[in-house]
Order: sequence, then C-alpha cells, then structure tokens
Amino acid sequence: MDILKTATDWAKAEVFSSSFFILFGVAFILATIGFWQLGKTDMAKAYIYPTLVCGILLLTIGVGIFIANKSRVTSFAEAYNSDAPAFVKSEITRTEKSMGEYKTIVFKVIPFIILAAALLIVFVNTPTWRAISITVIAMMVVILIVDSNANERIKAYHEQLLEADSQAKN
Repeated sequence: MDILKTATDWAKAEVFSSSFFILFGVAFILATIGFWQLGKTDMAKAYIYPTLVCGILLLTIGVGIFIANKSRVTSFAEAYNSDAPAFVKSEITRTEKSMGEYKTIVFKVIPFIILAAALLIVFVNTPTWRAISITVIAMMVVILIVDSNANERIKAYHEQLLEADSQAKN
C-alpha cells in the first residue's frame, strides 16, 4: 500500500470538497443580490443580510479548507520522504482529532442549531428572524451534507493509515 498516494488522494478530495462550500457561498451571495434587486415584500427584504452573511461564511470556509489542503498535498511528500513512520503516526493523530471534531460539531452542534432555528421560525413571527432562521437552516444543511461526506472520507483514510502503521511494525 502506498500511503503517500493515499494521503495525497485524500487531500485532493478535500480540496475538491471545498469547492462545494465555495459554490454554495456564491449561490447565497447571488440570492442576496436577487433579494436586494427584486425583493418587494418585507419578507424578501429580510433575507438580504442573512444570505449575505451565510454566503460570506461559506466562502470563507471553502477557501480556508482549499488553502489548508492544497498546501498539504505538497507537504505530504516532504514529510513522508523525511520520516515515513513519523508521518503515518502524525496523520493518525490528526485524523483521530478531526474525527472527534466531526463527531461533536457536525453531528451534535449543527443539528442543535438547526433545531433552535426551526423553533425560532415557529415562535418568532417577525420577517427578519424568520429569514435569519431559514437561512441558518439552509447553511447548516449545506455544512452537514458536505462534512458528513468528508467525515466518511477521513474515516476511510484513518483506516488505511492504521493498516499502514501495523504493516510497518511487522
């Protein structure tokens, strides 16, 4: 098993995944422009700022993931070639930490945020708060979908790292 190729493929998949955050961020910003230009009702006008904020946040997330993993693609080769066992161990540690963060943030915090926003829709009857709640739910669903796929990728990568580590010990 070529763990360097596996690590590089994982990082490239993360770079590709970041493009979905960027794509949805652009979609939210385009929606902002649409609400700004075409919105005639109070409800339509209430979406302008929430969709803009969510669009900027999704763009920031996407660009951040893109930059972080693009640099990993090149640094993996250096780290692996200098000390392969240490590279595998550091990647195992990093993936375990990331999986723990996914477990907490993506699968506990985000559903709680969706629930809280849904309750706001039910109990608060102003256009601004409804627009904020609906936009937050939409953004959280995007994050949940993209990150649940990323979580599965990192689990598979982690398993391959563990296998490479056990083969190195034998």
